[in-house]
Amino acid sequence: MRAKEMTRNRWFGVAFFAMYILLLFYILFFSELNGRGLMNRDHISYNMHPFREIYRYLFYWKQIGLLNALLNLFGNIIGFVPLGFLLPSFSGRCRKYWYNTLMAGYLLSFAVEFFQLAFRAGSCDVDDIILNTLGTALGYLCFLFVQLGRSKRREKKNLR
Repeated sequence: MRAKEMTRNRWFGVAFFAMYILLLFYILFFSELNGRGLMNRDHISYNMHPFREIYRYLFYWKQIGLLNALLNLFGNIIGFVPLGFLLPSFSGRCRKYWYNTLMAGYLLSFAVEFFQLAFRAGSCDVDDIILNTLGTALGYLCFLFVQLGRSKRREKKNLR
């Protein structure tokens, strides 16, 4: 019975992960939420200097606008938190070795930014890779906290 439950939970993780990836790619490339969808080639910019835009959003937010600064900084982080949480839920390798999850977040973010650079689709920014990877790491930490809580509940249940 336990093996079937693990298989069912793993399939839920895969299904949620697939829905997350589809939603992420829709938002990144086709949605106007980010103002730089695949079809919007009016605003094309590139930043290859690490922390330049992060610094600008943190210290010059009055000129940029608080909402724009928050959306850029926290949007990139929050957008990749589900990746860090969902990936270890169905991948044993990512569950066991945290750096596999982190590398997956980095590579996905790098692929998105490379696509934007190669096809001139929006803004290619190395700071987005940094923030997205940070979001993946925070998602993995959330996964660890949930697993810690689950193991403590199991221990309490077994002690009774």
